Amino acid sequence: MIYHLFEYLKKIYNFPGINLMQYISFRAGIALILSLAIALFYGKKTIRWLHKKQMGECVRDLGLSGQKEKEGTPTMGGLIIIGATLLPTVLFARLGNVYITMLIATLLWMGFIGFIDDYIKVFRKKKDGLKGSFKLTGQVFLGIFIGAMMYFHPQVTIKEKIYHKESSSVSVSLKSIPQQFSTEKYTIKTTVPFFKNNEFNYTEALQRIDPNWSQYAWIIFIPIVILIIAAVSNGANLTDGIDGLVAGTSSIVVGTLALLAWVSGNFIFSNYLNIMYIPEVGEMVIFSASFVGALIGFMWYNTYPAQVFMGDTGSLTIGGVIAVLAIATRKELMLPLLCGVFLIENLSVILQVVYFKYTKRKSGKGKRIFLMSPLHHHFQKKGYHESKIVNRFLIIQIFLAVIIVISLKVR
Repeated sequence: MIYHLFEYLKKIYNFPGINLMQYISFRAGIALILSLAIALFYGKKTIRWLHKKQMGECVRDLGLSGQKEKEGTPTMGGLIIIGATLLPTVLFARLGNVYITMLIATLLWMGFIGFIDDYIKVFRKKKDGLKGSFKLTGQVFLGIFIGAMMYFHPQVTIKEKIYHKESSSVSVSLKSIPQQFSTEKYTIKTTVPFFKNNEFNYTEALQRIDPNWSQYAWIIFIPIVILIIAAVSNGANLTDGIDGLVAGTSSIVVGTLALLAWVSGNFIFSNYLNIMYIPEVGEMVIFSASFVGALIGFMWYNTYPAQVFMGDTGSLTIGGVIAVLAIATRKELMLPLLCGVFLIENLSVILQVVYFKYTKRKSGKGKRIFLMSPLHHHFQKKGYHESKIVNRFLIIQIFLAVIIVISLKVR
């Protein structure tokens, strides 16, 4: 809203600083500061309100140290993250931007699903919360919406390089750049990390079968989007087991995706790095900055010993937002590496269940690979303190984020 107000005032008055709102970096910085302030200031009020409404977490007895002390800690703290993200985004982002629309829809929709899950756990006293089939249905609907927007919306474009110095098909402002860009709409190309000419078009998979099938590429693209959203949101949900783990790792992931969105939305940097130039995608940096500020502000109250848990209201929202950020920047194939912590947490659960069932079927007695899954509980069982586990996972996440940034140039 403030962005649009300044745009209106610029047509009438020309006072000093009127052009500041044109710069993504300035708006992102202000959005981050504001979201952090909101999370810190209203976080305490929200925790008191959750206490008053008896929104205490019913902690399962898993035989872990310090677990009993967490009984009654307020949950649904994801509301802090959602509120602290939404307000700065609405104030400083261009609300007509298609990517901002998708991210706000994701924030509210996944937050709604998570809220229902937490509500059932707290007030219905059902520890399993919302049935998995209902969660999956919600993720499928979001995947269909995001996939359809990415494939059909006219604002979702990329600009491909053409290798001649003058062309009537490009704007005058780009003619000084040797490798110029021409607009291609409705493309569903994505980035393949660590490879030269690292763009893969989902359409090619159908064209190899029959060239006439290229118009039906959305049939494979939308299910892939659904799969990514479901996998990342569930991965974040599984990782949310000890104080500060999800908020900390997610802030690093979102910060990295914000950097990728910034360079992808700037034709000078994208040209220099030889990566896909995506017009308008830079606006997502404002949302990402707001989200990072909200996560860091939430960590103030969520670090050990936690004063509030984010619940599924937060974890499902975080996973959904990360997935959409990656899909919109055409970096979804980087997610297994960038979200490596989520991946190993997911794999630890899958391997534990599969191996237990296999050994039980073979010998009649199930065996386990880990002392407990997800993986962070395995280390708790081994006697590691929560803070040590979280800090080491954060170090791993920083390492993975650096590799992703390096991949922009190393191919």
